[in-house]
Amino acid sequence: MKNRLIGVIMVTVMLSGAVNLYSQSDGELNNIQTVVPFLTIAPDSRAGAMGDAGVATSPDIYSMHWNPAKFAFIEEKAGVGISYSPWLRNLVPDINIAYLCGYYKIDSRQVLSGSLLYSSLGDIDFTDQYGNLERTFTPNEWSLDVAYSRLFTDRLSGGIAFRMIYSNLTGGFYSGGEATKAGISVAADISMYHHTDLTILDNKSRLAFGFNFSNIGSKMSYTDAQTSDFIPMNMKLGSALTMDLDSYNRITLTADINKLLVPTPPYYAINYPDSIIAGKDPNVSVPVAIFQSFYDAPGGFREELREYTLSLGTEYWYNEQFALRAGYFHENETKGNRKYFTAGAGFRLSGFTVDFSYLMPTVQNHPLARTLRFSIAFDIGSPVKTVNSNT
Repeated sequence: MKNRLIGVIMVTVMLSGAVNLYSQSDGELNNIQTVVPFLTIAPDSRAGAMGDAGVATSPDIYSMHWNPAKFAFIEEKAGVGISYSPWLRNLVPDINIAYLCGYYKIDSRQVLSGSLLYSSLGDIDFTDQYGNLERTFTPNEWSLDVAYSRLFTDRLSGGIAFRMIYSNLTGGFYSGGEATKAGISVAADISMYHHTDLTILDNKSRLAFGFNFSNIGSKMSYTDAQTSDFIPMNMKLGSALTMDLDSYNRITLTADINKLLVPTPPYYAINYPDSIIAGKDPNVSVPVAIFQSFYDAPGGFREELREYTLSLGTEYWYNEQFALRAGYFHENETKGNRKYFTAGAGFRLSGFTVDFSYLMPTVQNHPLARTLRFSIAFDIGSPVKTVNSNT
């Protein structure tokens, strides 16, 4: 990144733990704060084209991010997926997010999977107090995942994933007189997926439900003196309805609800910054934070409802070879104000799938605005039928 000012601002914001980088509308703002927000970004173009909805859609190679339990219903023996997303492309040319994932089906009930999510923040020039260049560093963050998924019944599956998270934003450079360090955390996902076959208007259909409690893990700090911050522990809940209109045409409607499972910042007294006048103390342990996140908003139940984001998506397939997708993402104005439409397409050949997505913000600029993203997936080996594959 050539613009040093933009780079310094990005590092400063991330070190402070701010998850939101977008402009805000008027109102009482109270954003929830976490570090390593790259963990919440949709890595693949299929879900990215459906408003970032994917917890209950049909299984695919990118199920690791959305719901590892879906892997138990996938039919192919193995697969590998690669995706790439330019980030802030309208401002700088060298920020991007890359994702590599894969799975292997042990038998008709068990699947092992893994993924690597890598985020590069471009080149940043660090200077002394006189503006003299001291060093150039490329901040980067990554997470490495492994997961195990199992079929419990012909309709229900579960999954568990383990994740190591590494975030190096300064390369040990001194900030405010303090030596910095890379942030490290470990986390886990717990997920389930269930579907039911039914008939709607004489059309063969499937109704699916899924949930994924993701990034449940330790706090992270970038200095020895700094208070540790929460990673983006998150709850995904979703449902998807798929209808076979005929032997060639199929349509899916899906909806996801997301909520961060970290404390909401309380309101402090103006003259007494350590005195909380509304809300709960955010300096709590991880287990307490998860439960507290459902009732700790200083604005009460009304503010709690604002912390849920909504993703709506639809997908149309023709002859299992060509797909069209569209979606919408909504976040409350006081919690980040991300609102955008998405669209995309997919092409599937024998053992090979390519997906594209495009994002159109409605209320403010977005790091992916007017950016084309793509994902590629490869199926490996002969299909291994699941116990309910006669659908």
